[in-house]
Amino acid sequence: MRTSSEMTFDAPMVFIDLETTGANFARDRILEIGLVEVSSDGASEWSTLIDPGVPVSSFITGLTGIDDAMVAGAPAFERIATELRERLQGKLLVAHNARFDYGFLKAEFARLGVDFRSPVLCTVKLSRKLAPKAARHNLDTLIERHGIVIGARHRALADAQVLWHLWQAWHGEFGQEAVAAAVASLVTPTTLPEFLDPALAEDLPEVAGAYALYDENDETLLVGRASNLRSKVFSLFADGRSAKAPANQVRQIRWRPAAGEFGARLAELGFKRREQPSPVYAWKLAEHAPGDFRPTLVNSDECDFGRDEHLYGLYNTAKEARQALRKLAEAHFLCPRLLGTEPAKAAAPDAPCSAVRTKQCRGACIGKEPLSKHSARLMTALARLKVQVWPYSGPIAVVERDEFGMLEDFHLFDGWRYIGCVESEEALLEKLENNKEVNFDSDVYRCFLKYIQGSRLRIISSLAARSPAR
Repeated sequence: MRTSSEMTFDAPMVFIDLETTGANFARDRILEIGLVEVSSDGASEWSTLIDPGVPVSSFITGLTGIDDAMVAGAPAFERIATELRERLQGKLLVAHNARFDYGFLKAEFARLGVDFRSPVLCTVKLSRKLAPKAARHNLDTLIERHGIVIGARHRALADAQVLWHLWQAWHGEFGQEAVAAAVASLVTPTTLPEFLDPALAEDLPEVAGAYALYDENDETLLVGRASNLRSKVFSLFADGRSAKAPANQVRQIRWRPAAGEFGARLAELGFKRREQPSPVYAWKLAEHAPGDFRPTLVNSDECDFGRDEHLYGLYNTAKEARQALRKLAEAHFLCPRLLGTEPAKAAAPDAPCSAVRTKQCRGACIGKEPLSKHSARLMTALARLKVQVWPYSGPIAVVERDEFGMLEDFHLFDGWRYIGCVESEEALLEKLENNKEVNFDSDVYRCFLKYIQGSRLRIISSLAARSPAR
């Protein structure tokens, strides 16, 4: 057996495996826990069955051999929680598909009001680091590849023992330095630079969200989002440096937790835009005369970008909008004079536009091409730029839950405008009644379309009746 001096990590480790009633952190429960605790004193084992408080399915019984009768007299998780936490405290948690085991532990502890945290090493990721050319890294394959002899597969302690044997086999095959380097690249540091408030190290949550780094003048250095805020922020300061912002300039870290990726992106946009967004520009297509459609430049202060059916393109400035229209005209042989990007000369108002001479205009400005044909080509060119009309009768809430089922966000929208986020359905009405006027934001519009189309996020669209009169 290796001593701690021969191990990659100086801190004690615990190899862990869980058997559960299913794969859903919110709905399912832990059935069995198996640990192999390793330190300089050697290795010790601990395991227990858990009464999940719910029936064990025939599928799980077939997989693990654990049935209702076996767990009937076992302790509930709350009875072993204190002892388990003491066994895990201050140790590197090593698991195969660690996200699964760690997620279940966090969920079970959260039900008891405990914010469980631990450094985690996933042996799937470690195997990929050490043997990148290997096709498979599941536990059965690794058992066969390394010739490990085990007892009952799919029992918690037996699988935890496999991980301990794998750890020793990897050291024998690849050497301590290679394993150490691989582990270091996978395990998140847990300290921040000394010039930052040490309380931040404890306060950073292990949830999705957005973060922002600021200098001593409260100027933004870096904004980003992550599926795990704690891991991401710590990783930015690994080895005393940040890859995207000078670490020694950071004096403050702020974050906004979110239930998932959608909320994290919205929070990131909020950090990037600390003030209300400036007006957005678009081209509004209207019939100038029968069969003659022409674009007019409008902005989001003078036009409802959520409900107008004839808007095309989203631009930050009027200059950007005009440049885009000129390029569109060149690509589709449209008349710049009819589009308004080239004024008619006062001395010769009926003269052809400049694009006629270069054959970039087919003569709609001088009657050579029917205006209806020119308009049809314009509509075709603009079609892919169409600003979608808000598809609901009023405000809606987009509901996002975290993977543990412990955090739920209700994102309130109306006409593509992001009104804000609340943590319960009951708070939606109050938010609606007290919301301030929010400007149209093209980034929020694109974010909504990207994440909502084809997603499984729940939408509450029955808020129109509750919406205050406007």
